[in-house]
Amino acid sequence: MTSTIHAVQRHARQTRQVARVLFSTWILATGTAALIAGADPPQGAIVGWGSQVVGVDLSSDFIAVAAGGGHSLGLKSDGSIVSWGWNDDGQTNVPAPHADFIAIAAGNRHSLGLKADGSIVGWGSNDFGQTNVPVPNSDFIAIATGSNHSMGLKADGSIMSWGRSVFGETSVPAPNADFIGIAAGDFHSLGLKSDGSIVAWGRNSSGQTNVPSPNTGFVAIAAGSGFSLGLTTDGFIVAWGSNLVGQTNVPFPNTGFVAVTGGSRHSLGLKADGAIVAWGGNDSGQINVPALNSGFVRVAAGESSSLGLKADGSIVAWGCSTNDYGQCNVPAPNADFLGISAGGWHSLGLKADGSIVAWGCGNDPQINDGQCNVSEPNSGFVGVAAGYYFHSLGLKADGSIAAWGCMTNGPSQCIVPSPNSDFIAVVAGGFYSLGLKSDGSTVRFGSQVGGPVPNGDFVAISAGYEHSLGLRSDGSIVAWGWNAWGQTDVPPPNKGFIAIAAGSKHSLGLKGDGSIVGWGYNGFGQNNIPEPNSGFVAIAEGWDHSLAIRGGYGACCDRLSGSCDDDIPAVACLGMHQAWTEGAGCSDVVCEPVTGACCDLAPFGGCTEDMTIANCACDACTWYKLNNCTEVDCPRPLGTCCNTLTSSCDEEIPEESCRGPHRVWTGRATFAQVECAADQGA
Repeated sequence: MTSTIHAVQRHARQTRQVARVLFSTWILATGTAALIAGADPPQGAIVGWGSQVVGVDLSSDFIAVAAGGGHSLGLKSDGSIVSWGWNDDGQTNVPAPHADFIAIAAGNRHSLGLKADGSIVGWGSNDFGQTNVPVPNSDFIAIATGSNHSMGLKADGSIMSWGRSVFGETSVPAPNADFIGIAAGDFHSLGLKSDGSIVAWGRNSSGQTNVPSPNTGFVAIAAGSGFSLGLTTDGFIVAWGSNLVGQTNVPFPNTGFVAVTGGSRHSLGLKADGAIVAWGGNDSGQINVPALNSGFVRVAAGESSSLGLKADGSIVAWGCSTNDYGQCNVPAPNADFLGISAGGWHSLGLKADGSIVAWGCGNDPQINDGQCNVSEPNSGFVGVAAGYYFHSLGLKADGSIAAWGCMTNGPSQCIVPSPNSDFIAVVAGGFYSLGLKSDGSTVRFGSQVGGPVPNGDFVAISAGYEHSLGLRSDGSIVAWGWNAWGQTDVPPPNKGFIAIAAGSKHSLGLKGDGSIVGWGYNGFGQNNIPEPNSGFVAIAEGWDHSLAIRGGYGACCDRLSGSCDDDIPAVACLGMHQAWTEGAGCSDVVCEPVTGACCDLAPFGGCTEDMTIANCACDACTWYKLNNCTEVDCPRPLGTCCNTLTSSCDEEIPEESCRGPHRVWTGRATFAQVECAADQGA
């Protein structure tokens, strides 16, 4: 389908702290959600623009899917198109009016949509005229896209093809008639005739246009990068062309197939029972069909990704076209994370127990500079930040910063200046690091020069590739560092900001009224905020794209203390013991405090269950969330041991040392608090 995309995606940096959340670091990472062009995303949805697009979920109402070089398309039952992924050439910007589509196709960096009236709409890269639909633009019944060329099947059985044609891929052989199906590979094309035969033309470097004999009985066709596929009437798949990674080796048993598709170097076949069979290249996990592998009705294969459409209208996506170093492979168990940060090639995850998990460094010494080797002891962390390249940072609960990586590349960004204390936030740029102190000052270490003047009164910080942003308590933004694209020129009026985010060469500021301001480099539209520019509650930036969460306000319940706050955005209520209720006030919710075991280390203390943290507040007390006394390391309580034979009493005795006849133990009591009477008898 597509040619290889070598650009490495720079994931979203750090989501900035909002409201009272200044001590936790949490990240908006990029992912494969969808953005419906022209529609307002629901509250709580992620909105993305620029070189990467994400947005609403892929959970329902889809009737078709298409996978391109680094982007994907989904066709909804209402005739609208959902698009997500790479957007460096506008390939996910579906033109208005956004309705009446009946078919979709995705090329390397361009997209096609077929309308119900038989016309074709093209958008995205047009370097070779691949989106210039020939006239008359009417009577089309099917569409297909190659790497840089497009195809349309007419109702009269003829094929029109346009775009790049270095190998003759747009030159339909005569007679151009009686076609009922079309398919496009990177640089070759296929046409299915009404008699069940296949016609192939274009590049033939691997024999991809040499249709095997007998050329008959075909009902469907598909084309990959240098190979071709045909489905016969008896459910058998015929594959020919390039087979470097097994993409034409159909797994046994080769029966029962109802659909077939080809990616760059992998193939997918859909069985009649709704299961998907995948084979060929697997460098990005594109043939690892997720469980449950059932209920599928459509399949699509992209550059290094795969899509399956379920009967319930949901889309399942797998494979990762920018996962060269495993940055998309979250280590198991994928649970208990409180925060994440994505660097250029590696990722960091903060666990609930205060430890950090790192992945994505691979084995390439040019990439792996130790940034996945978390500094020991790996505990007590409350924040994480992944640098663009070769370093990682962790913020400790005691206010210190741990830095690792930098073994051979720019060690200065891993050397925290003294005193390493009183930090409340940390961010990582290209070859520098930035820390925010509790007194509102910033500390920079690494390659970036300069800094804010005066250096104080900051409540949040953000690091771009080589520029920095600081949010002051008065709602103004201070920017410094590299300014080749105006990324440090904050537009007026510079006030009313509540959050900041710095990309590689552009900057974002979130206003208190929920609007976003963007400035700096705009080559991918990363500063063109989608309308309506309102209702946003959080922002983040990647290398050349932007992200924001649109959401409402509600009640935030702290289940540790049982307290509640009104009018809090969801992103400011992400603590481990916090629960957010959209649109509700504190009078509408019940904040039941969490109970646990209270261990009193005083001599006459011990362990008491079903205690709230507020009720476990003595100087020698330690509270354990949700634990009972048998699960915590708490000394047994002491008491008095009374010998009823002698009327004697011993103090500070554990219960197990006061066993036997004529002995009575009274917990947490002194001699003066008990009556030790002698036994009476004849």
